[in-house]
Amino acid sequence: MTRTVPEDSPGLLTRGYDFGAHIWRRVRPGARSAPLRLLGDDAMLVRGAGGVALFYDEARVARAGAMPAVVREPLFGHGSVHALDGDDHRHRKAEFVDVLYDDRQVERLTPFLEGEWARERDDWLDGGSASAYDAAVGAFGRAIMDWAGLPGTNAAKTRWSARLAQIVDGFGAPYSPQYLLALLNRAWSDRHATRLIEAVRAGTLRAAPGTALERWAHHRSRDGERLPAHTAGVELQNSIRPMIAAARFVAFAAKELHDRPEWRERIAAETAEREALVGGPLATMFAQEVRRTGLFVPMLPATAIVDIDFDGQRVPQGGRVVLDILGTNTDEQSWERAEVFDPERFRDIDDYEAIAAFVPQGGAEVATGHRCPGEKLVIAGLTAAVAVLSDPALTILDDGLGVNRRRLPTKPASGGSVRSSAGCPFH
Repeated sequence: MTRTVPEDSPGLLTRGYDFGAHIWRRVRPGARSAPLRLLGDDAMLVRGAGGVALFYDEARVARAGAMPAVVREPLFGHGSVHALDGDDHRHRKAEFVDVLYDDRQVERLTPFLEGEWARERDDWLDGGSASAYDAAVGAFGRAIMDWAGLPGTNAAKTRWSARLAQIVDGFGAPYSPQYLLALLNRAWSDRHATRLIEAVRAGTLRAAPGTALERWAHHRSRDGERLPAHTAGVELQNSIRPMIAAARFVAFAAKELHDRPEWRERIAAETAEREALVGGPLATMFAQEVRRTGLFVPMLPATAIVDIDFDGQRVPQGGRVVLDILGTNTDEQSWERAEVFDPERFRDIDDYEAIAAFVPQGGAEVATGHRCPGEKLVIAGLTAAVAVLSDPALTILDDGLGVNRRRLPTKPASGGSVRSSAGCPFH
């Protein structure tokens, strides 16, 4: 790799989601790797199925320690599974897989999602003015906390959900007051989760068998010792946070539904016929396309543990390998008409994990790699949100649907304003 590549770290802050596209201009069209420098280290940006395979090859790259602590600690928490590799990672990850990934967990979550989204719909019909994003934070948070076996009133769960959502909102902007607020919310959340773990261990709080609360309270590491209560509390939060973070996808779903009234009509008809909010085939197709195109995690870093040559670029041992998540999800070589929002591309796709260039929540195998085991739960939640937002009795307003591509993470400015059609002054 040439040493004339400039330091690119500031560009990630100034260009945001267009950073990857800027880097790809350095190489030939269609290239799978491009040179860059991050924090003084030689690095390569990779994309596509080959880039995904490289990024998750534990014989060549390691995830532990690759993400700067200033970003990792607020989002994932100190001591989380995201900082592990090898056997330690596989052992800890196995608990997440058992807790989150089984289809029975989706079935167990479904009634909570149905109830919470029906309440959000009723609130809008009664004149409520929450955005799609804010409604999703509350609905997803209450549903996933009930599923996880956490105690507390609905109001308390809504407040904690808002804290966890703010952590996701603020972790990527270390130059802003939102980052400081994210640190405060992380400290509060860690303390609260630790107390729940300690209460279960002390026998003063009953945790239903098989719930995330019960499993993390009693999880043991490879050496047979229980995790420190703080670490167990961090992993408890990592079991529920991905669902709450998916509220950002709901804001993008509102924007896309607003722009595609024909899809709203089709999904509304499907929902009425099924008499259920979760899991409609059309809603699932739409949700998957939102996950493909929505601006969420732009890229992920890893560290080369050997010298790597890939598609004409080279990074030495100790350098960084960066997976372009957005560039892979919208890669022209991997997707037909990649730039077009087309839910039909997911018709009859039962095994979305088999699509190597579809990595909105990480790639590779769930059990052995770093792919998020909560993906199935998120998809179920998004289908419920899409079904409700397609209700003809609701209107998604025009205002505030613009997106700031420089901010990480981002969403439509309004979060997707929703009103009852009967009370909307524009209809």
